[in-house]
Amino acid sequence: LQDVGATNAQVLGVLPFRDRWFGKTQAQESRAAVEGMRDEVTEDLILPSIRESERYKQAINKRTTLGELGYTELEYPFEILTEKISKLIGSK
Repeated sequence: LQDVGATNAQVLGVLPFRDRWFGKTQAQESRAAVEGMRDEVTEDLILPSIRESERYKQAINKRTTLGELGYTELEYPFEILTEKISKLIGSK
C-alpha cells in the first residue's frame, strides 16, 4: 500500500501472544509460531512474547498491575512496547 501511496503506516512490531511455556521450556508449537513470525519480518520487529498465563486475568479482575501481584516478569513485553511507542511519539 505504501508503494501506491495509499498509506504511510509502518509496522511498529510483532507481538507474539499466548506463548506457552512449561517451566523454563517453550512449547514446540509456540516456538514454531514465533519462528514463523521471524521468517516474515526482520528480527528487530519481533517483540518479547506475552506468555500464556491466568495472572493477566487476575490483575484485571483485581484492578491492579502484574507487578503489584508479584509478577513483574510478565510486564516486560508491555514495557518494551511502551518504550517503542514513546520513542515514536517523541520523534514526531
